[in-house]
Amino acid sequence: MRAVSGLREEQRGASRWLILDRPAARNALSADLMSALRRALAAADAEARVRAICITGSGEQAFCSGMDLALAGTGVGPEQGARDYAALLLDVARIGKPVVAAVNGAAMGGGMGLLAACDLAVAAADARFGTPEVEVGLFPYMALAPLSRCVGRRAALELALTGRRIDAAEAQAIGLLNRVVPRAALQGAASELLEQLAQKSPTALRLGRRAFYATQDLPYEAQLEALCAQFSLNAVSADAAEGIAAFLEKRKPDFKGS
Repeated sequence: MRAVSGLREEQRGASRWLILDRPAARNALSADLMSALRRALAAADAEARVRAICITGSGEQAFCSGMDLALAGTGVGPEQGARDYAALLLDVARIGKPVVAAVNGAAMGGGMGLLAACDLAVAAADARFGTPEVEVGLFPYMALAPLSRCVGRRAALELALTGRRIDAAEAQAIGLLNRVVPRAALQGAASELLEQLAQKSPTALRLGRRAFYATQDLPYEAQLEALCAQFSLNAVSADAAEGIAAFLEKRKPDFKGS
């Protein structure tokens, strides 16, 4: 286990857990934490033993309360903080391994954007969600990019324009969450999902995930053309050959990520 700049890293089986560890600040995103999280994502993406990544928060109060409003006192201007946060969201989308959010508490503002940027999400039943920036004269600008793609235009705009908080059941209903479980079951549910991902072909997940994000905003015809090209790359991989052979031989495949 390693801890730096408000981030703890733990290797659990084939999964790397990245734990936002600023409970006194409700795991708010400081400049140091965003930088550490970006480095940790890149390192996990480069390690062959890591098959899936989990982002969660420490404590039971908050997953992430968003941008640290104390940044102004650290010499980091609001524009630089916004750019650092946008770069973090881009990193989550660009890496080649699946990212699961284990939502242990409130996800607010920029924390909602980080949650929406993850591929899959499991939350404790008592977690709460919202983009309350409008209440202090701001708007969740960067968070809207992943949030609107995750829950759709109407739901994202309602949350952003009103600042209304929602519970985990509603968050699941609008598509922000995949699963809602009792708090005591959160770690186990997230671990189970991560283990399922770890058993899949790293090559297929890498190519497929990147294709999903790279083509999601293309016109339909262009999207299909781009996805055909990605399928061609996947089909000639060693993992695809192993998977097909294992299916025909009625055995479990041994994927190597090549």
